[in-house]
Amino acid sequence: MDKETDKSALRIAVIGAGTMGCGIAAGFTAQGCDVALLVRDASQADAARGRTLVLLGPAPGRRELNVHALGAFSAWDRIDMVIESIGEDLAPKQQLFAWLDARVPAGVPIGSNSSGFPISRIAAGLAGRARMFGMHYFMPAHLVPLVEVVLGADSDPVLAKHVCEMFTAAGKKPVLVKRDIAGFLANRIQHALMREVLSLIDSGIASPEDIDLAVRYSFGFRYAAVGPVLQKEISGWESMARAAREIYPTLCNSATLAPCMERKLSEGKLGMKGGEGFMTWTAQSAQAARADYEQRLAGALRLLQ
Repeated sequence: MDKETDKSALRIAVIGAGTMGCGIAAGFTAQGCDVALLVRDASQADAARGRTLVLLGPAPGRRELNVHALGAFSAWDRIDMVIESIGEDLAPKQQLFAWLDARVPAGVPIGSNSSGFPISRIAAGLAGRARMFGMHYFMPAHLVPLVEVVLGADSDPVLAKHVCEMFTAAGKKPVLVKRDIAGFLANRIQHALMREVLSLIDSGIASPEDIDLAVRYSFGFRYAAVGPVLQKEISGWESMARAAREIYPTLCNSATLAPCMERKLSEGKLGMKGGEGFMTWTAQSAQAARADYEQRLAGALRLLQ
């Protein structure tokens, strides 16, 4: 088999060992790929390996996870794809991409997991920008199947297809985003939903808890089986159109954050990390909710597979 279809032949370099970087490395390692997790300096290697192995869990016979200091790594000629997942700061990303462009052999795709910065800005002015893409994961990266492969202004669409093939071979569900727009694909849809959710909370229409239940047990339940377009192909577009004519004029179209969200931010009520958001959290209840969330995700993934 060639490396488009044989995951065991894929050799992936992941740069950055935060939550997302370790999750990305764990996902490839779990699929039997040869992974080099690259950290800023050697003193971070043991911690990075430990965080990634916790995500992987026990798996006898699994391929070894290799962790290296970025500056000491020299095996770029044996890498099929590079994924950057350092902090969300544009200047360091641009510096790293320039550094990689001088070292990674021509034709090897280089991607950024940035959720905010377009690849066109990260790769601006670089000679190898045609082989640079957004490669946007969703947290937790080792469980959520989707990866958005985003074309920048100068990205090579033929190489993008090859990138998608590699992600597919490694057990992911890639989607090709043909233009480098804010929010890419999934986050645009998610934020349209969240804008309406916060507007409903501000209007006193329903509680946050009931909104969560409404989403999970209605269209969220259906979307685990099919996406929104196929679901309407099944149910019929004429019924959707009739409802849309009634509902669209009443939907929130604000270009600013909802007042309830501004209040939460000003009060430091950021969710689990601060002990309170729309709900109140202790360290124990937050840990239990996170564990339950990941268990449910793992169960949903088994069903989808």
